[in-house]
Amino acid sequence: MKFGVVVSEGPYTHQAADSAYLFVKAALDNGHEVPRVFFYHDGVNVATRLSVPPQDERNIQENWTALAKDHDVDLVVCIAAAQRRGMLDENEARRQGKTADNIAEGFRISGLGQLIEMGIQTDRLVTFGD
Repeated sequence: MKFGVVVSEGPYTHQAADSAYLFVKAALDNGHEVPRVFFYHDGVNVATRLSVPPQDERNIQENWTALAKDHDVDLVVCIAAAQRRGMLDENEARRQGKTADNIAEGFRISGLGQLIEMGIQTDRLVTFGD
């Protein structure tokens, strides 16, 4: 089975990002495909490379980055939701005249077309968060 996943709640305030990560990991471990995860609304905050959780807590962003690297999962951050929350990659920061970027390795910014494409190309679309 091929799953598409949407995460729409931020890390550390809601369990959606953790639950989605565990779901994707379990699906991949059981032979399913998860070609893309789409981060939407407050879920885009998962992609910041500037979060520094305490050492005794999980690092949600690093978990997702490692998963994407190990399993070739496309982690897409909604551009409109990201810009509203101050999330920019290097190209978008330059385009907007900003001096810094904060998107973590393994994540990329794109539009809602990626969400629609994911819905068309997968067998099931699973959402985590409101």
